[in-house]
Amino acid sequence: MHDADARSDSPDLDWRHRQDLMTCTPIAVPEPVARSVAGYLGQFRLVFGAFDFAVTPDGTWSFLECNPNGQWAWQPPETTDRIAHALADELQRGPDA
Repeated sequence: MHDADARSDSPDLDWRHRQDLMTCTPIAVPEPVARSVAGYLGQFRLVFGAFDFAVTPDGTWSFLECNPNGQWAWQPPETTDRIAHALADELQRGPDA
């Protein structure tokens, strides 16, 4: 679901403390990370997962968790519209697409 990948930046480790200081922007996911996410979803026969990663300043991606439903609906429309459409498309295709 490459068209719904977003990066959240916050001055706090837990962005929920001061949500007004967090920003959310589209991000390009490295192909090895995208393949790993697809493999994870396939292994567990999941249609959707909200994956959390930490990305270091040098670009190293570290997997944190996969949530059954991520918190994204409160983001600005330019972010939520892309996620909602990508999620709806993915759910419509199903796990065997």
